[in-house]
Amino acid sequence: MSRIAKYPVSIPKGVDAKIAAGVLSVKGPKGQLQYNLHPLVKVSLEGDSATFEAMDESTISNAMSGTMRALVNNMVTGVSKGFEKKLTIVGVGYRAAVQGRNLNLSLGFSHPVVYAIPEGITIETPSQTEIVVRGADKQMVGQVASEIRRYREPEPYKGKGVRYSDEHVVRKEAKKK
Repeated sequence: MSRIAKYPVSIPKGVDAKIAAGVLSVKGPKGQLQYNLHPLVKVSLEGDSATFEAMDESTISNAMSGTMRALVNNMVTGVSKGFEKKLTIVGVGYRAAVQGRNLNLSLGFSHPVVYAIPEGITIETPSQTEIVVRGADKQMVGQVASEIRRYREPEPYKGKGVRYSDEHVVRKEAKKK
């Protein structure tokens, strides 16, 4: 049995979880998420916890039971507390601003970069050089932060670009004569 799947996922107060037609739906104060259950994993909701069990002794079934447990735990955490990623912009003249459902980025290009914010995600800019991405879906928050970072990744010589707030950019020494 998977070591991760042994531990049940506790469902806090204010979060409602239901299984219907092979789909697990979790609803809480931060939103609602759904996930299609894998046929090799048995999921059961008892009171305020969810348990996961492999249907047979196969390696795939065992692995999927641990994966399902981790995904459902992320869903419960997302609808109760939410997830966030912080990005920092480094560079002279580089800035960000939210206008409606768009994030406008000035990243040293000849044109402004406009990023359309997807549904279920909120983006804030506390300052011109900080971006905070928030949402209930952990995968979606990470994907949006990665897409924003991809517009101008930090370069190794001056460190200019969009980086995660906890990211350390390894700097290179300039070419010598």
